[in-house]
Amino acid sequence: MANRLGSESSPYLRQHAHNPVDWYPWGEAALAEARTRDRPILLSIGYSSCHWCHVMERESFEDAGVAGLMNEFFVNIKVDREERPDLDQVYMKAVQAMTGSGGWPMTVFLTPEGIPFYGGTYFPPAPRHGLPSFSQVLQAAADAYRNRRSQVVESGNHLVTALARAAERPRPGKASAALLDGAYRALSNQYDAVHGGFGRAPKFPQPVTLELLLRHHLRTRDAAALDMVVHTLRRMAAGGVRDHLAGGFHRYSVDARWLVPHFEKMSYDNALLASAYTYAYQVTGHSDLREVAEQTLDYLAVDMRAPDGGFCAARDADSEGEEGTFYVWTPEELDDLLSPADARLFARVYDVSPGGNFEGRSILHLPHDMEAVARAEGVAAEELRARMDGARRRLLEARAGREPPFRDEKVLVCWNALALRAFAEAGAAFGRPDFVDVARGGAEFVWRALRTDGRLQHVYMAGESKIDAFLDDHAALGNAFLSLHAATLEVRWLEATRWLCDEILARFWDERAGTVFDTASDAPALVLRPRDAMDNASPSGPSLAAELLVRAGHVFDEARYRDAAERILDYEVEALERYGPAFGRMLSVLDRTLAEPVEVAIVGVRDGAGTAALVQEASRAFHPSMTLVGRTEGEPLEGVPLLADRGPVGGRSAAYVCRRYACRLPVTDASALRTELQAAIGG
Repeated sequence: MANRLGSESSPYLRQHAHNPVDWYPWGEAALAEARTRDRPILLSIGYSSCHWCHVMERESFEDAGVAGLMNEFFVNIKVDREERPDLDQVYMKAVQAMTGSGGWPMTVFLTPEGIPFYGGTYFPPAPRHGLPSFSQVLQAAADAYRNRRSQVVESGNHLVTALARAAERPRPGKASAALLDGAYRALSNQYDAVHGGFGRAPKFPQPVTLELLLRHHLRTRDAAALDMVVHTLRRMAAGGVRDHLAGGFHRYSVDARWLVPHFEKMSYDNALLASAYTYAYQVTGHSDLREVAEQTLDYLAVDMRAPDGGFCAARDADSEGEEGTFYVWTPEELDDLLSPADARLFARVYDVSPGGNFEGRSILHLPHDMEAVARAEGVAAEELRARMDGARRRLLEARAGREPPFRDEKVLVCWNALALRAFAEAGAAFGRPDFVDVARGGAEFVWRALRTDGRLQHVYMAGESKIDAFLDDHAALGNAFLSLHAATLEVRWLEATRWLCDEILARFWDERAGTVFDTASDAPALVLRPRDAMDNASPSGPSLAAELLVRAGHVFDEARYRDAAERILDYEVEALERYGPAFGRMLSVLDRTLAEPVEVAIVGVRDGAGTAALVQEASRAFHPSMTLVGRTEGEPLEGVPLLADRGPVGGRSAAYVCRRYACRLPVTDASALRTELQAAIGG
């Protein structure tokens, strides 16, 4: 029989619906039960594509003896961290403070009032590697609460007080270019010049950091910064962290050379990486970077589209009970699927060997440049590429017959917004109207399905949208809408952007603190009000909000948006000084504010073919501080000064290039617009 999680919409919670544990979802019923029974809370947080979450479930939550201890001593609450990032943030900080590390699955023991007093991540079923067994942890936590209650409560309260103080910024300063230079020096010291990326294993892609380095290159003309970006992107694209058959990227690499991934695939990773490859192509013109961007977006469009619209959250790392099984190959499988000559060539190009490079099988990767292999094999490079393209298609068809990893079909607003922005910006830059159509369709779905009673919701699943949206949802969606407007010139996205900005200032801004928080002022209270400006796997809510308010402030010439963005930046000065590389998106926002503003206003004639050419030309290069707005002639629009009193010229769509709202004479063709932009930007 299913426990209480059987009626939940979250796939992760439903995965635990048949555990013998008496699970509750987070909510007043569970909290009231803890208060009524005077039992501590065992809070377990994870997500559906988390490999070690599955391991702990098999080892502990499905074990009747362990479940008996949990049910006897605790009120047990299971949380999907993707549904409730606010809970995850608060209690992850508590676990990190108590243990010095964090991760998932996360287990936290709370008083009935929600005060954390002990926690950790994965606990094994028997003691090993210095870790106690989960049963030992359960008994110790229950004993502490039962027999040392006052100490437990006192230490928990001290921890919460310390976390609250740590979140405060005692001396907001003035954000300046010195912060950008300091972050660049720190990144240079962490850079792996051999394999690309930063630091040692495990290695994460860090696309937000790569964007910051691109901006540093454009601001300072430092060639080394651009080399770091291009080398890292190319090494990742050649590594096993990339799916060479279907496209897209896995979560991270467990080694320093991008070979062995943690095989889960997240929609936000692929969205952010698609943007990073797009921006790098815009700066360099290197066609291989564009190819990876397009293949990554194609992957999202094919494999991660949700049934009702938008994009699914993730693909699991496991299938057939093992991690990575879906993605690895043997020479025998190549022989069965390809001609002998193509099987031999494919094995050489993608390093498929009898011993394998992952538990006896081979993760596809490109250890050598394909042109070098072509020369060594005496094959024309174009012929080798064509044969490998055909071989990849054949293997992809065969792989479709394997048991696929589980797909979490939750639609999360923030992650969808990152994808919509990537599709819109790449579609405009590459002249790919199909990408723009994907962005438009996804945006229409989110705006239609995830607003209830005048409020944006956080998550959609199986026809139900729920949980009031968080700061990053509002801010990421506003940024996506601005990019979609720039790609389509549809004014409805500007109207939606203004609504989102006003929601942020009305419900997430705290005037006393002088910054934004991750939860709304009217959200149910937690032991702490979450606020974290540091980027994690995706950009932080405050950084996305600052970016949106800077961009929207320029579009609408709205001083209160610009002022709020400036205060968000200034509030974080001390943290930016100390931990600059951890604030990549916030520093990119600062870079935008320091660059000379350039605006492009495009007014198109109805059914005019020239409008698309002007949009593509304006979007062709990566301009650090450019604002692109537009409309179709006759379309009503108020509150956008750049479009006031501007129209087509001689019956043709026209583009106006401006600096600080002072515009040059309009142009009507793409080549003239390129000249105007070069004159305005110096590119």
